[in-house]
Amino acid sequence: MKTIDEFYRLTNTEDYFNFFNIEYDQKLINVKRFHIMKEYGNLIKKGLSSIAEENKLMDFLKFSLLRVYMDFKNGYAPSAAQVWNMFEKGNLSGCSSCSSSTGGSCGC
Repeated sequence: MKTIDEFYRLTNTEDYFNFFNIEYDQKLINVKRFHIMKEYGNLIKKGLSSIAEENKLMDFLKFSLLRVYMDFKNGYAPSAAQVWNMFEKGNLSGCSSCSSSTGGSCGC
């Protein structure tokens, strides 16, 4: 059985997929790596602090990665405006999904 400590030692996108035994398209990972991992990070931030039981947490982490991957596999892509806004502002002021009142609370 895999542990949360092992999860925290993962370093690259492929490691996460292999850790959870999720099949993936290497071409898609090569093109969308940054966006997949960014969305994954945003999604799991919401659950990490609220799930105490390790088995449930591991299930949540796997499901979240699968969900984000399938979104991108099925055609989701951040808009050019979102990507440009993040780049232009050095990612310090949040992305275009954040409102100035939330202070970049989406996790970007």
